[in-house]
Amino acid sequence: MKLPNCVPELLYCFERAAQNGVNPDWEKKVIEYFKEKLKENNAPKWVPSLNEVPLHYLKPNSFVKFRCMVQDMFDPEFYMGVYETVNRNTKARVLHFGKYRDVAECGPQQEVDLNSPRTTTLERQTFYCVPVPGESMWVKEAYVNANQARVSPSTSYTPSRHKRSYEDDEDMDLQPNKQKDQHMGARQAGNVGGLQWCGEPKRLETEASSGQQLSSLNLSSPFDLNFPLPGEKGPACLVKVYEDWDCFKVNDVLELYGILSVDPVLSILNNDERDASSLLDPMECTDMAEEQRVHSPPASLVPRIHVVLAQKLQHINPLLPACLNKEESKTCKFVSGFMSELSPVRAELLGFLTHALLGDSLAAEYLILHLISTVYTRRDVLPLGKFTVNLSGCPRNSTFTEHLYRIIQHLVPASFRLQMTIENMNHLKFIPHKDYTANRLVSGLLQLPSNTSLVIDETLLEQGQLDTPGVHNVTALSNLITWQKVDYDFSYHQMEFPCNINVFITSEGRSLLPADCQIHLQPQLMPPNMEEYMNSLLSAVLPSVLNKFRIYLTLLRFLDYSISDEITKAVEDDFVEMRKNDPQSITADDLHQLLIVARFLSLSAGQTTLSRERWLRAKQLESLRRARLQQQKCVNGNEL
Repeated sequence: MKLPNCVPELLYCFERAAQNGVNPDWEKKVIEYFKEKLKENNAPKWVPSLNEVPLHYLKPNSFVKFRCMVQDMFDPEFYMGVYETVNRNTKARVLHFGKYRDVAECGPQQEVDLNSPRTTTLERQTFYCVPVPGESMWVKEAYVNANQARVSPSTSYTPSRHKRSYEDDEDMDLQPNKQKDQHMGARQAGNVGGLQWCGEPKRLETEASSGQQLSSLNLSSPFDLNFPLPGEKGPACLVKVYEDWDCFKVNDVLELYGILSVDPVLSILNNDERDASSLLDPMECTDMAEEQRVHSPPASLVPRIHVVLAQKLQHINPLLPACLNKEESKTCKFVSGFMSELSPVRAELLGFLTHALLGDSLAAEYLILHLISTVYTRRDVLPLGKFTVNLSGCPRNSTFTEHLYRIIQHLVPASFRLQMTIENMNHLKFIPHKDYTANRLVSGLLQLPSNTSLVIDETLLEQGQLDTPGVHNVTALSNLITWQKVDYDFSYHQMEFPCNINVFITSEGRSLLPADCQIHLQPQLMPPNMEEYMNSLLSAVLPSVLNKFRIYLTLLRFLDYSISDEITKAVEDDFVEMRKNDPQSITADDLHQLLIVARFLSLSAGQTTLSRERWLRAKQLESLRRARLQQQKCVNGNEL
């Protein structure tokens, strides 16, 4: 079985099975066989990805993959798993397989018998998926380089080339004649059980060839692809899932393998349905048209993927194995090999970040702890492991914070810089909300997948008035930092969505937002040209070393961690001793902070349990940080 060409073969087998009335268990065995072959044949190498290959270079019904985030979940839909066609001349009846299809296939002189007792109606779930928000450029490039599937019929291929529809692409024949013949012979138009079938063939070919599906929505404004972050690129997809869809939820990052459906007939039929709805009550017609517009956009703009294999990704770092379960990571040769050389990598990373932070090695230590921090569990409503850092003392009239974010972008797989200006706080949409007219979840800036680095630049904040949306946005940021949750707006109620977002705040004075840890920047140098300095810093790091930094920061998030009874007793005794000398010197919250610092300090050195040495080092770091803040308070009374 040659996998790259097996999709038509697979569909043909199912078609024959439907006609011969094969036991449904046979279908499950075929799918399982197909999934095993995907794993054996190293599918990531040869399957073309919608993240990298322009849509108009991919053939309909081809096998594709897509790395994405679930932005919304639509209502389940029914489709015809098996349907029957009748030949108008001979009255011969044929059963057809409807899974992994959007359009029911009718041969010449055939029509679908909607009243056939042999029709089987099944259910599937539709997800609206978008590319991973904030995905770093180095991640995209690494996936491109790792992918051997080169779908480039023209030498003029560039990833940024305008994505035309199939029908506009006159220099490429990406739609086989067989595809055109599939729609011949049916005289009805409609939608039953999730499968649509086409009307008069001459009309279809004329409309499809003229590319009218792009304008068939008759919209006054362009279709909103509903990306959470501004400036995002890449296709959004309607993802049809046939099994185990309960395993996935909104904001999950998935890697999908499935069959691409971009039939232009979908757009034409949806337009016909909108025309028919104009006969209804005007208000009801408006609501129906808006929901139809969102749930059935043009296939050339929002392709469909019928999923054969879907897996939830723990991370999107292409330099690491996809699965980093705690048990499996212990036996993984790659992980064990990297852990053996962890110490020099940490030392190099500390030096690199020290230069990025203008010679401040203490701030660099805390930045490392922040970048490997993650919510490892929740106790009641309290997220344990979050470590929001406020880097105060950043120069105001400087491009330092912008270039520091660029450094972070080069290290983490996904990130976003929020410029905290009065205008942005008052006008940007932070909280996703439910649009009941279109029956969809309208995205917001804080709809982000786990382990995204959110850098909030407060140095841009000037005097001004926050209006009501601005106040709500500040509250949303505070809730995100404190509770690691975002309350989505469903009009009549708020729905709580837990998250795991690393928040790093840069500010001149102490941040207006809450933070777990404030470290005041003490620059040891101030380069005359910040851009030139940061660029030279990046260019001085070998790509191989930069990749080690990236592996280091992702891998350490997944390490297990524990504290032995002996060390626990020593920490308790230490706490009592410190309180005895000065009851005001340390509180229970301070102890919690110390334990968090000690945890990530240990993990940063590759140690999965707390040692006496690391505990003392954590106390030393916290003492230096507090002394620096106390010193700053003497200079500026409102700093603490």
